[in-house]
Amino acid sequence: MTQSPAAQHTDVLIIGAGPAGLTASYLLTKEGRDVTVIERDPDMVGGISRTVNYKGFLFDIGGHRFFSKAKEVVDLWKEILPDDFIERPRISRIYYKGKLYSYPLKAFEALWNLGVLQSALCMLSYGVAKLRPIENPKTFHQWVRNAFGERLFSIFFKTYTEKVWGMSCDEISADWAAQRIKGLSLGGAVMNALGRAFRGKPKPQAGGEVIKTLIESFQYPRKGPGMMWDAAARKTREQGGRVLMDRSLDTMRYDEAAKLWTVTVRQGDGAIETHTARHVISSAPITELTRAIAPAPISLLHARALRYRDFLTVALITTRQDLFPDNWIYIHDPSVKVGRIQNFRSWSPEMVPDPTLACLGLEYFCFEGDGVWSAPDDELIALAKAEIAKIGLVQEDEVVDACVVRQAKAYPVYDDEYKDHVAMVRLDLEARFPTLHLVGRNGMHKYNNQDHAMMTAMLTVRNILAGERLYDIWDVNEDAEYHELGESGVREALGSERLVPRKVA
Repeated sequence: MTQSPAAQHTDVLIIGAGPAGLTASYLLTKEGRDVTVIERDPDMVGGISRTVNYKGFLFDIGGHRFFSKAKEVVDLWKEILPDDFIERPRISRIYYKGKLYSYPLKAFEALWNLGVLQSALCMLSYGVAKLRPIENPKTFHQWVRNAFGERLFSIFFKTYTEKVWGMSCDEISADWAAQRIKGLSLGGAVMNALGRAFRGKPKPQAGGEVIKTLIESFQYPRKGPGMMWDAAARKTREQGGRVLMDRSLDTMRYDEAAKLWTVTVRQGDGAIETHTARHVISSAPITELTRAIAPAPISLLHARALRYRDFLTVALITTRQDLFPDNWIYIHDPSVKVGRIQNFRSWSPEMVPDPTLACLGLEYFCFEGDGVWSAPDDELIALAKAEIAKIGLVQEDEVVDACVVRQAKAYPVYDDEYKDHVAMVRLDLEARFPTLHLVGRNGMHKYNNQDHAMMTAMLTVRNILAGERLYDIWDVNEDAEYHELGESGVREALGSERLVPRKVA
């Protein structure tokens, strides 16, 4: 192991080259600031929004639809990647007991697929829930039962939710259901289904706003979301910034008198580099960031208590062509472990280089180190081939190649104590380190889409350029909307925090 001879100074050091980190680096270097980005991956930028290339087949890790209510984010997408967006139809369906159901609901199709008896029982169950609701529902199960009835809960909510989060619906708090399914009711879904049949477009809510869940098209980079972040990294470098790959955060020390950070990073070969910086922007998981700070912050135990949900994708290349038009299919069948199946050609034709082949991504949600995560690749490929055959989409002998891509820390876990832990970490770090800025999904331990992560970085850049805290980035909500500090206004009853599954209090 070798030590770098001298520290490299930069105005702003950014930890992580995902959407938040590269948004910050692009905007700061555009304004002439000296910026260095460190990224753990040896080859790829973009974090969970990267695009994996396997023998010319391109994989989107998790699926990233480019849609935002925030015009500033949309404008930035087009500024960074002006010529490579294509418009794609948003098509998703639910697989349940051998049949596919459109999502959002097409009322007559759903009734036909369920059959007369099951449909009648669903409507009866819905009627019972409306006539005799559970008062003050505390769990996800109770909230959805009140909104849709017990039978529809078991068909369209229970299995998939439990696969994704690894928690029983009787453990997940009702507040997540209230936020996640906000604006979408059984009646509203039926009306939108009828509206599409007669008008060909979603029916707006009261006030003229289209329910975000019902948006029917989106923008998408023609070769996957990695195009966006490759372009952001390239433009960062062109504007004078540095994006250093294969660097892992090692230690961080803050000199309060000099108002200067000293950060050591470890290269893949073990060599240590030292950087100094006036500001540090971190999109690293809070657990990793606090572990690096020396001396240890008083909130370290709170940070260590935070957990993450992971997943992996088994990509199957098959001779079966034109399988389905959906971007993805949600698998609500409890007899298989797969949670969602992506069709990469439906995201963009350029994701699949051979017109005689198709490429599917089977997503398995897990915890790092558990049986699914730790299984050898050949076992995971065998499992995926067996399950895709059981579902009836592809026969095992029609799969000609495959690979496995693991994604650690894909979703922050929101148990019954996470808010208290994050609050203590935030209070501690903000009080002691005014030039340390947390951004993005894992950097803030907040479940959000890439537009939300980008907005936290955009506002952080404004704060740094202004030399004062004009915006509270923790106020950015799930639609990447925000308020300036001091601006009056009534917040939604659920607040600006994007809620996610957490255990019942």
